[in-house]
Amino acid sequence: MYLFEDERRAGPAAIPLPPGKVVAVHLSYASRADQRGRRPAHPSYFFKPTSSLANSGSPVERPEGTELLAFEGEIALVIGRAARYVSADEAWDYVGWVSAANDWGLYDLRANDRGSNVRNKGRDGYTPIGPGAIDARSVGPDQLRVRTWRNGELAQSDTTDRMIFPLPQLVADLSQHFTLQPGDIILTGTPAGASVAVPGDTVEVEVDAPGVAGAPTTGRLVSSVVSGRGGFDPAIGSLPSVDDNQREEAWGSREAAGLPPVAAPGPALSAELRDKLLAAPVAGLTAALRARGFNTVCIDGVRSNRPGVKLVGVAKTLRFIPGREDLFASHGGGYNAQKRAFDDLKPGEVMVIEARGETGSATLGDILALRAKALGAAGVVTDGGVRDYAIVAGIDLPVFSRGPHPAVLGRKHVPWDIDVTIACGGASVQPGDIIVGDDDGVIVIPPGLAEAVADATLAQEAEDEWIAKQIEAGHRVDGLFPMDATWRARYEASRTTNPGRTS
Repeated sequence: MYLFEDERRAGPAAIPLPPGKVVAVHLSYASRADQRGRRPAHPSYFFKPTSSLANSGSPVERPEGTELLAFEGEIALVIGRAARYVSADEAWDYVGWVSAANDWGLYDLRANDRGSNVRNKGRDGYTPIGPGAIDARSVGPDQLRVRTWRNGELAQSDTTDRMIFPLPQLVADLSQHFTLQPGDIILTGTPAGASVAVPGDTVEVEVDAPGVAGAPTTGRLVSSVVSGRGGFDPAIGSLPSVDDNQREEAWGSREAAGLPPVAAPGPALSAELRDKLLAAPVAGLTAALRARGFNTVCIDGVRSNRPGVKLVGVAKTLRFIPGREDLFASHGGGYNAQKRAFDDLKPGEVMVIEARGETGSATLGDILALRAKALGAAGVVTDGGVRDYAIVAGIDLPVFSRGPHPAVLGRKHVPWDIDVTIACGGASVQPGDIIVGDDDGVIVIPPGLAEAVADATLAQEAEDEWIAKQIEAGHRVDGLFPMDATWRARYEASRTTNPGRTS
């Protein structure tokens, strides 16, 4: 097989032709999609530089000051002849060889380049391939298996007949957009089980076809993890950063990452409960909560930018920390926590933002408000400011804030994390809490109390409406509000005589 003679362009010995480009698939195995909780309708891709290619046995560096170097065992397809506008039925004929690959990634550098993966997957040595290759003519595209071992223990094992997007589809799809030249490499995605490796670990990947005569194999691709140079300069680019969401994705699960399990969600906000809460005024709900011993449920200081609007939804949380130049340099730019939080909104959720009551900067503007509306969010609550205030008020989305402010985040805030317990307007808010707002303000209802509190409030509203009619008819307040035994008996009698009526 071809081995690069020019060491400046050194590449894997398993590749018989000099590669012009390396194209990688984001998500392609059903097992990985199930693990991630999302299944794409179509394949998506990113490029890796050829300078990231390496041979079996080459070390893989984890830079000093980082923690989430993740391995991803994959099948590499090496194009044998130029492919342009080929069909899925003929695409496999354009594949020359199959090899094993490890699509290493440094999740600490993922946030700012999310999707493109330029820095976290493009580092030198982060695409080892080999040690051997299988002639694609000797196997079918659905007959291959990929396995990965970390320190001798099997971590990944899956077969190509369980892929969401079959291998020929990937070749055909890419050929619609550009010519696949001989030697080009397609990394076809990783199955479930990809995880984190640390200095001292050894990771091995093998691709074989156990059901084919002779059981062809690539042999084991070996990578040893070593410590590497760190010292990223914040004056040049963003610094490495991690949060629990990145840890969970890098390790494959919260349990593997050593994170506590996410608290079990409370009762779902059913259509019936939502209707009850829409009909129940916040003042009444507050009284019902107080009767049950809950006094600190009000998000103080926030008002709707459109009087008369009612807000009901389930909390999704976003936390800002006080501004600091180095922290904003590492966490404020690119695909930061604020952008991720708004992109992750689900229908019926309320984005609740902890801004520490700081009104000297905005926490969102018209673009993020439009994104929330497009995703079906129920609204936004922030104890900070709002940019583009008049424009946001014109968007059909309830937004409760402490008023307008033209400044962007970097003046006072650093977007820090999402889906954690926060403090907003002096109230504790957890993901999954029920948020209700109207012209009187916004409150937080623990999910387990929502149904009982809503029922109690509506019952009290019916009672208050009956009392108001008695006051209008000229009766004294004393004994009527609150009702003594005599008035209580009259009220109960009215309900018996006119069920469903309040007068």
